[in-house]
Amino acid sequence: MRLNVLLLTALLCTLGGLAAPAQAQAPVRSYDSIIESGVLKVALYEDFPPYSFQQDGQPRGVDYELAQAVAKGLGLKLELIWAPPGEKLDDDLRDYIWRGHYLRPDVLADVMLRVPYDREFANMSNEFGELVNERVVMFGPYQRERWQVAYDQRRLKAVPSVAVFQQHPIGVEVDSVPSFYLSSVFDGMLSGKTHHFRNPQAAFAGMKKGEVDAVMALRGEIDWQVKQAADSHLALAQNAYPKMGKQVWDIGMVVHESNRQLAYALEEKLEELILDGHVKSLYQQYGLQYELPGLYQDVD
Repeated sequence: MRLNVLLLTALLCTLGGLAAPAQAQAPVRSYDSIIESGVLKVALYEDFPPYSFQQDGQPRGVDYELAQAVAKGLGLKLELIWAPPGEKLDDDLRDYIWRGHYLRPDVLADVMLRVPYDREFANMSNEFGELVNERVVMFGPYQRERWQVAYDQRRLKAVPSVAVFQQHPIGVEVDSVPSFYLSSVFDGMLSGKTHHFRNPQAAFAGMKKGEVDAVMALRGEIDWQVKQAADSHLALAQNAYPKMGKQVWDIGMVVHESNRQLAYALEEKLEELILDGHVKSLYQQYGLQYELPGLYQDVD
C-alpha cells in the first residue's frame, strides 16, 4: 500500500510542535509563455506499448508520434515528461497537470495524452458535490478505444462468446478491467480459468508457452503483441462482453483549466491531422487498427 508521505510529515511536525511545510505549487505556463519558450512539454505514460514507450533508449509509440506532430504544427520543440501511472487517473492529472508530484513539485506538463474524453468522467463529483476534475480541461479526442481478445487457433477454434473461457484459460493483466470482469461475470464462472500476469506482454508470453489459450487487453495492446509475435495461428475475436458496462470510449488530451487557449490551438492542429489521415497512418505504422472518435464518426 502506497505511503502518504505528506500526511506522515504533517503528523510528525504537529507532534513536534512545528508547522508542516507547504508543498510548492509548480507554475502552470500560459500559452504565450509556451510559444515564447519554443517548447511544448507533453506528459506520456511510461512503459505503455504501443502508445508510449522507449526502445533502445529512444521514445516510440503512437502517442509519442502524435505529440511530435502537434508540437511541430505549433512550431514548437517537443519535451517529454514520462509519467508512471498512479493508482487513479485523478492522481495522474494532479501530478502532471495542475499541482505536481511531491517528489518533483517543479515538474508540470503543458498537456497530457491518453486520457478519457468522457463527459461523465469530466463532470464526476466527490462526496461533497464538488467537481473532482475542475482544475483540468479534457479535449481533443483522437482515437476510439475498446477491449479485445486474441486467441491461439491451435488450442481454441473460435470465441463466439466469453463463455468459452469456462473451459479455456485466458490471460489478463493483474488489477485490470479485464481481470475484474472475467473474474466476476456469470457469477464468477470464468474466474477459475482467468490467469493473471504482470502485463499484456507477459500474458502473450504465457499464451506462447501454452499456459493460456487467449489474452484480453486494450485493442491497441493486443494488435501490437500480435504484430510482434508474427504468428499466423493468432486470431482476433469478434465477441461482445455482456454485463461489462462501458466497452467503447474515446481517448483525448488534457490541459490545466486556465490554459484553454493552448487546448484550442492543439485541437485545431489535431483536427487537421485526423482529417487528412495522418493519425490513421501513425497507427498503421505500428500495426494497429484505428477507429475515429465519435466526434468524427459522421465526418465525410
